[in-house]
Amino acid sequence: MASNPTTAPRLFDRTLLRARMDRAQRAGPVTFLLDRVVEDMADRLQAVTRGFSDVAEIGSPGELLRRPIADRFASISRIDLDESEMLPLEPETLDLALSALALQFVNDLPGVLAQIRRALKPDGLLLAAMIGGDTLTELRQSFAAAEAECEGGVSPRVAPFADLRDVGSLLQRAGFALPVTDVDSLVVRYDNAFALMADLRAMGATNVMVERRRMPTRIATMLRMSEIYASRFSDPDGRIRATFDIIWLSGWAPHDSQPKPLRPGSAKASLEAAVKRGKP
Repeated sequence: MASNPTTAPRLFDRTLLRARMDRAQRAGPVTFLLDRVVEDMADRLQAVTRGFSDVAEIGSPGELLRRPIADRFASISRIDLDESEMLPLEPETLDLALSALALQFVNDLPGVLAQIRRALKPDGLLLAAMIGGDTLTELRQSFAAAEAECEGGVSPRVAPFADLRDVGSLLQRAGFALPVTDVDSLVVRYDNAFALMADLRAMGATNVMVERRRMPTRIATMLRMSEIYASRFSDPDGRIRATFDIIWLSGWAPHDSQPKPLRPGSAKASLEAAVKRGKP
């Protein structure tokens, strides 16, 4: 069973997130991360030899995801991730569930993954990408140092992100077979911290944490943050670095045709024997 979204910790203000994503779309979004994910997702799907007929795209921003993969599928249903995080999906109705850069802002990720797992037919596939790992670690460290120095305390500035191991465990917990996770680490360079923050606004990815600070940040703190960022995370040419970690996750709804792990004690040869056999 999926965990109840009403009991999961509420980290993100999803109403605010939707408003900021809509504003970014109207103003002309910055899409280099989504472009990278969409291209990679098309390549990963190309490597899967089986066909899919009932396909859903879950929570992905904009329309970019559909364009490079539209020719492969007769139709793709779009499923929004609203504030309730309850997906309007019937059990065993999908062959393939896709999600690009949406799951990092879900309050109840175990529950959403469990809902997707139930919606997949046996041997159905989930393929998703989400921001995680060390994303924006430079900005996080610079803000923390500036606030501690200028204001005597630290407030939540950058969302907590799941790491690779966490995501793999959640896939198993949700009941997926053959779970696989990997990370695509991207370093983007900017003239300064304010240029980075402008891009984050244009992605709709500014601070939507429930516990965020409500008062405007002091100008002195912002300037000091930019100075610290430049001193700690700049290249010889003066441009700063910003890390984005894209975590890829995939898993299959269990099916009898899938490989099964060996039962404990059923191996025909011991590890000790294999190691000895490899020695000269």
